[in-house]
This record gives sequence, structure tokens and C-alpha cells, in this order.
Amino acid sequence: MKINKIALALSLGGLALAGQAQAEEGKLYLFNWTEYMDPAIIEAFEEEYDVEVVQNYFNSLPEMFAKLNAGGVSQYDIIVPSNYYIPRLIETGLVQKLDKTKLDNLDNVMEQFQDPSYDPGGQYSAPYQWGTTGIIYNAETFPDAPKSWSLLFDPEVNPQHPFALMGDGQVTMGGACAFLGHGYDCTGMDAWKEAARLLIETKNRDTFSGFSDGTPALQQLARGVTHAGLSYNGDFLYFKEENPDSFANLAFMIPDEGAEKWVDAMMIPAEAPNPDLAHQFIDFILDAEIGAQLSNYNYYASPNAAAVPHLDEVLTQPPVQPSDADMERLRFTPSLEGQQLQTFQQLWAEVQAR
Repeated sequence: MKINKIALALSLGGLALAGQAQAEEGKLYLFNWTEYMDPAIIEAFEEEYDVEVVQNYFNSLPEMFAKLNAGGVSQYDIIVPSNYYIPRLIETGLVQKLDKTKLDNLDNVMEQFQDPSYDPGGQYSAPYQWGTTGIIYNAETFPDAPKSWSLLFDPEVNPQHPFALMGDGQVTMGGACAFLGHGYDCTGMDAWKEAARLLIETKNRDTFSGFSDGTPALQQLARGVTHAGLSYNGDFLYFKEENPDSFANLAFMIPDEGAEKWVDAMMIPAEAPNPDLAHQFIDFILDAEIGAQLSNYNYYASPNAAAVPHLDEVLTQPPVQPSDADMERLRFTPSLEGQQLQTFQQLWAEVQAR
């Protein structure tokens, strides 16, 4: 769930190369979020296995899904989707089961990620990074900010300062559901309709500045364009470490009503040109020191228990590692299929249009 820190144009780079994947041996084709991989890890893998890694990028899960359906299923060896798209990839036959006999480091995975609800038994996926989506706010503007979605949804709590919501419909709808007492991971029609009404009312407030995801949301907050918004804990920490002055007054908060916990995982497309090499890459990432190196680069939490002793200290505490109390409040975004997905998309389209 990494939002790129570089030009979106990079997401288009290398697509022509990917089309040659079937004919290329000694190459691993990696389809990942932008700026989500330490170049030194790629170099180390290339050297150890005497191969070349060709990296291609996507900026959203719908974009990734569309490219797989358009032929990418035979062009990429590794993809890195988020948890709520994993059931969709499995059910549509776009990915293959992992051969666990080829993954010696699989036992390094933390227990909470070994049998995840989005992939029971971890048959198709191995966790890559995990994180949370929370509210970023200006602590000078809101010195007594409640640990609550009310900072965004209650005009009495924030009557005059501009704020943004996230363009990811399921995350924003989940936040509205949580605020209304239905739980972040609500899927019931009545709860969705009530949440949609709240979002439409929220959109019509004079202080609503628009939908803004990840990095752009953080940049607006740093410039004072908005005073509250949504983003990811790792991106927040990255920018806070890189720009301490600009982010000095900003704080990250997981609402007490509940919020999103997400996992990005490694999967192998059903017709991957180099599945054996793909397994070697997954096992490489699951190594204790490599897993720590990845998190130390990305500022996101590692799902690798063996990596913990090698992590930078800042990654072992909030906001990257939530408190025990906050962990109890976090939920995965539900995976929607069929009529349920169509209904949600219709409701979200109505929210955006009104």
C-alpha cells in the first residue's frame, strides 16, 4: 500500500520489457508499488543468483488487476498486492499456489500472518510489509484532538479548519462506518448507506478540501493547506524523518473506533515465466536480515519475526508498531466480490458525484 514519492510516470516504465518476459530466461520480472524496494536488495539478489531483476510499477490495485487481466499474468514473476485484493486474485485464477518446499524461510513469518483471513493457510501469498492507515493532523491546530474519526466527521469537533479524506473508497467508507459505530470492516447494506449519507454531508462542508491519498495528503498537511487527513504510518514516519521541520507539528493517530490494518504480500501469477526464480526471490525477502533491511528502507513494519532484532529502533514503536491497545482496534479492509462489490462501487460513485 505504498504511495509513490516519485513521478507517477515511472509506473509506465518497462511495460514493453515485461511483454518479452516469456522469452527471457535469467530475468525476474517484479511488479510492485513504486519506491517500495531497496535497490541494494535487488543488487544483492542479482549477484547471488546471477540474474537480472526487471522492475515494473503500479500506483493502484485496480491498475495492477487490469494489467494482469490484459496479459500480465504471463509477463510478471512476482506481484505485490494488498490483502483485500488477494481473494479476488485467487478466485479469478490469476495467481498460483506457493510451493512451500521451496521456501526455507517461511517459518520466519510472524504467527499473525501465517494463517490470514485473506488467504487461509497462506497457500498463495507470503507477507512483504504491513502497516496502518490513520489520521494525520496538525497538533498545534488541534492541541486536544480526540483520538477519534470525529476530527474528520463531526463539524463541532472541527468547525473551521480544512481537512481531506482518502480517495480509496473502502478506506474512507470504513472510517465513516467506524465513526457511526458499525466497525471499520462493516459490509452490511444499511451500514454502508448510513456511511454514504455521512460522507455526502461531510463533502458538502465548507472545510472539506477534497480527496487526497498518501503522499499528496502529507504534503498538503506539511504546507498547511489542510489540517487533518488520512495517510499511512510508514509514509508519515518517512517524511517526518526526512523533513523534521515541516512535519514537526504533525501527529499520527489511530482512531479508537477502529481503523485499517493492511498487508502487502508477494504472489506468483498463474503463468509466471520464471516460477522457480520467483520462489527464490520470495525466500530471499523472507531472510531475517534482508527482511529487516527492507523495513529499514521503507519505514514500514516487518511481518518477519526473525527480522525484529535487526530493525532500526524507530520501527519497533509507534507509529510503525502500534500499541497493544491500538492493535486490538485494527481490522483488515474486507475483500468484496460479485454483487456486493457492484453495490459498493455504486454507493461510492454516488458519494463522489454529490
